[in-house]
Amino acid sequence: MVNPWLAMASGVDPAERRGAVGSAHAAFVSGGELGAFVSGRKIDPALRTVVADSWRRSAAALPAPEFVAPLELTDADLEGYRRAHPLARAMPVFRELLGSIADDGAHLLAVCDASGRMLWVEGHAGVRGRAEHMNFVPGARWDERHAGTNAPGTALALDHAVQIFATEHYNRLAQPWTCAAAPVHDPATGRLLGAVDITGGDHLAAPHSLALVQATARAAEAHLAAEAPVPRNALSALGRDEALLAADGRRVRLGRRHSEILVLLAAHPDGLTGERLSDALYGDRPVPMVTLRAEISRLRRLAGDLLASRPYRLTGRVETDAADVERRLAEGDLRAAVRAYDGPLLPASEAPGVCRLRRLLEDRLRRAVLGSGDAAALQLWADSPWGEDDLEVWERLLAALPESAPHRGAVAARARGLRATFAQPARV
Repeated sequence: MVNPWLAMASGVDPAERRGAVGSAHAAFVSGGELGAFVSGRKIDPALRTVVADSWRRSAAALPAPEFVAPLELTDADLEGYRRAHPLARAMPVFRELLGSIADDGAHLLAVCDASGRMLWVEGHAGVRGRAEHMNFVPGARWDERHAGTNAPGTALALDHAVQIFATEHYNRLAQPWTCAAAPVHDPATGRLLGAVDITGGDHLAAPHSLALVQATARAAEAHLAAEAPVPRNALSALGRDEALLAADGRRVRLGRRHSEILVLLAAHPDGLTGERLSDALYGDRPVPMVTLRAEISRLRRLAGDLLASRPYRLTGRVETDAADVERRLAEGDLRAAVRAYDGPLLPASEAPGVCRLRRLLEDRLRRAVLGSGDAAALQLWADSPWGEDDLEVWERLLAALPESAPHRGAVAARARGLRATFAQPARV
């Protein structure tokens, strides 16, 4: 079976592959159908599904197939942001395993955050100079929505290691390059932290480059885990329909009802009676108490001694990602709070108690962002799926940016577009 994450099968001529996929790309961006390039040719480009799907996402988000990725962070803002980022602690591992390759004059080592924002781009000065022409530089955004199909951006979109070969890039400026990237996760919570990438020439389409970045990502995760050896219980529920529980060295993906129960109990450390927990889960629906007891019994088999009764409560401290956001807000570290906010709390849940917690957290954080005047925090919120259509945030961001900001024009265009969509007059 062909590995769909590899760019080329063994024995394929890179030049022929480049030309065939390039023809498919040219036809696609001109309005053609991808299916016409999957069969019926002597030299079949066999456009990978992972690439075809990414091209469609890119075309929906970007106005043209040739552009420069936006630069969002520079100078002190960039230095402060990456110094505080968890992946800063993994840089010794990235440099040890990939640094010598990046210094050979043919490759670049790149590390980005979970939003595709480049934190480090390292390698031979000549190679970095060529990459600057497409803004493959620290501080630039390389997620698919801003840079089209590329290895780090697509690895983040799919949460999987992937190679992107030459003309498989959606952006024509990136098509001279080939890259391989793998996502990196928080070893305790499973949260996506970013991606590690190696970029260079056609030879990176060989299987070894994908294996190399995957091994590097795993080594980085092991390094991060070793830095925090004290066992802890953690519950990740932001942006997830099913929470992830880390307890006693295990990680368990919970069902929706069990996710709701643990989120509610974590938010009420003194515990909840059966009646109050039932109300928070089911609202006015007439659900027999035996149903709740059965759910608790099943959950106890997963959570073990962490769950107690009379009242229902957690027996030990459970760190939740929602509480982490609240803590950072309380400490006045707004940017860190926005970075830690991975999305609405259990977004698919209709449990009244969860809906209330979800609204409270999102409203509190959004109000803090709007009231701050902090361009970096506003940018982080605006770039998120929950902020991309938030007209008020985009207008505040435009007001907060200095005239010299390199992406101010793009922000102004987005604000104008949203005003037109919502038929709102421009703010004076």
